[in-house]
Amino acid sequence: MSDSQPAANPSPLPAEPQRTATLARNTTETKISLRLNIDGQGAYQVSTGIRFFDHMLELFTRHGGFDLQLNCVGDLDVDQHHTVEDVGIALGEAFADALGDKKGILRAGYFVMAMDETLAVAAVDLSGRVAYVVDDQVTVPVVGDLQTELVTDFFDGFARGAKANVHVKTMYGRSNHHKIEAIFKAFARALRGACSRDQRMRELLPSTKGLL
Repeated sequence: MSDSQPAANPSPLPAEPQRTATLARNTTETKISLRLNIDGQGAYQVSTGIRFFDHMLELFTRHGGFDLQLNCVGDLDVDQHHTVEDVGIALGEAFADALGDKKGILRAGYFVMAMDETLAVAAVDLSGRVAYVVDDQVTVPVVGDLQTELVTDFFDGFARGAKANVHVKTMYGRSNHHKIEAIFKAFARALRGACSRDQRMRELLPSTKGLL
């Protein structure tokens, strides 16, 4: 019988700090206040004055596992464009701020989202370079109270704010509501993957250039 003692359990890794950002973006067209926790639990409190847009941001938050408080007062008497685009910019800037130097993140993510008869795909690269492609296949000018052409402006704004590549596409579908919703859900889950930490690479930047 051996008298050796069992090996001690290894010390657990220290908890990673939560990645958060607080942002205020005020222009003559919109006034936005925003609090983001990337490492949240999908909690949201969103108000933009466009209810269908609120719904898309709420499900984006839930499917991404983020926490988001966002309030936007925009010049909706003029048009919805400034509100939707500026929210995209502010949200992208908040992600960039919360991610900091981006060490240890996966950087890229993708997701294929089924929603009833609709299928959508999203791919995200937090590359430090701005590019976006949106192909939502929406065939009506308005869904709910949202002008549907502004879906592209949201993703354009996010890509600029986050300095990221964002590609979203509806592969097929019947319901225009589902086409937009599936894109936002796919985008949330792709971004969740891109923001995820890789413990093996936690001290490294996910780039051979040394800069993101």
